[in-house]
Amino acid sequence: MDHITNAGNATVTPAPKTRWYKQLYFWVLTAILIGILVGWLAPSTGIAMEPIGTTFVNSMKMLIGPIVFLTIVGGIASVADLKKVGMTGLKALTYFQIGTICAMVFGLVAINVFRLGDGVNADASTIKTSDSAAKLIDAGAHQEWWQFLTHIIPNSIVGPFVEGDILQIIFIAVVFGIALNAMGKVGAPVLDGVQRLTGVMFKILSFIMKAAPLGAFGAMAFAVGKYGVSSLTSMGGLIALFYVTSILFIVVVLGSVMAFLKLNIFTMMRHLKEEYMLILGTSTAEPALPGLMRKLEHAGVKKETVGLVVPTGYSFNLDGAAIYLSLAALYIAQATNTDLTIGQQLGLLAVMLLTSKGAAGVAGGGFIALTATLTTIGTIPAAGIMLIFGIDKFMSECRAIVNFTGNAVATLFIAWWDRTLDADRARRVFAGETVEPMPAEDPVHLDDVTDTDDDLTEYGHHDPKHGDARHPTAGTAPDRSPAYSESA
Repeated sequence: MDHITNAGNATVTPAPKTRWYKQLYFWVLTAILIGILVGWLAPSTGIAMEPIGTTFVNSMKMLIGPIVFLTIVGGIASVADLKKVGMTGLKALTYFQIGTICAMVFGLVAINVFRLGDGVNADASTIKTSDSAAKLIDAGAHQEWWQFLTHIIPNSIVGPFVEGDILQIIFIAVVFGIALNAMGKVGAPVLDGVQRLTGVMFKILSFIMKAAPLGAFGAMAFAVGKYGVSSLTSMGGLIALFYVTSILFIVVVLGSVMAFLKLNIFTMMRHLKEEYMLILGTSTAEPALPGLMRKLEHAGVKKETVGLVVPTGYSFNLDGAAIYLSLAALYIAQATNTDLTIGQQLGLLAVMLLTSKGAAGVAGGGFIALTATLTTIGTIPAAGIMLIFGIDKFMSECRAIVNFTGNAVATLFIAWWDRTLDADRARRVFAGETVEPMPAEDPVHLDDVTDTDDDLTEYGHHDPKHGDARHPTAGTAPDRSPAYSESA
């Protein structure tokens, strides 16, 4: 496999284009199609495939916490001006809130125009609640709007990594990164260790990614085998409305943001096709997080911006979930003959801005957030969520895809806002051109990220024998902080 070397004058050796049948997305897509057929033709066999899918997703989730922690710490500890990190965080939170409001407005407008709940005439007092749904309703009923603020601070430094609570991991990472930055030269060895550990985590990830097609097959076979397509007949209209609204949001809102940046959202989505296949197969955006971070770095976004904005967006910038919440809440109101004025709907939106953050990263978080919203408002019966409980699975993939796309666009926009986005490089990378590696990036051909050859080198990791030609600390980003300039 050819490598890019930076010794002397930088030269770029174009990598041979990976054949389509050796690329990860092809095998994941093939596995998804096989999983659909197995679940449809042999439901019992499909249901039996559940452990395969859950094992893969769990193996990916176990790396998310360490990767998020190490990436954020490495990014913050390496910058010279911590004020820029703080400003980046504030800009990101501002963008997240505006994006969430736009997504919720899209959902409110769609359900008010088509009013799919009219004529259902459901009596909330007679709706039977399943045991699994009852637990989510109970959790949502006790979810206060302010709890997402207090929930950010963990009661132990290990607990968030055990529970996989991304929001709390981000808090620990930011504090640790700031402290490490303030240590100056004394903290240099720790920073070097953080950067080396980051390389190790991504190498482990590259091993696990080889099993992605198998995981996608198991997850899809189980989903189709267990849920079938019977739910689509009675609630197909609501599912279709959600998908159409989500597509319009991506094209109109996110597409407009990309056009403002002079980038094309469709070329970006094509560049991220492997991550989309993972999301489609596993119904969650978490396995795609590391790949998104690496590809955005390669596209010209600074490591510290990617490390801060992407993980935070996974908790605060959930555009797909926002569309779903607004659609679902209004559908339940219409189905139970609960009339809401425009003022009440705007109040519902305001409450959802807070409650949607409270259940980020929690199992059944969408229903917990929805129940917390309905309980806070008090006018829509919370038991009405049973009307949509059976079709939630058919909308989870779309939610995850919209969330993922929204976070990719948000990161590019925040980088532009910080005046650190290389739009020309991003445009070339999204178009599939071969470009030189970023100064802080291990030289690697991005085509190799999804190459299924035995000598696969994924996510920016190279053959050790080439390390000395690049920089003294092989596999780590060069230090950009003046405080660490004299460190070994």
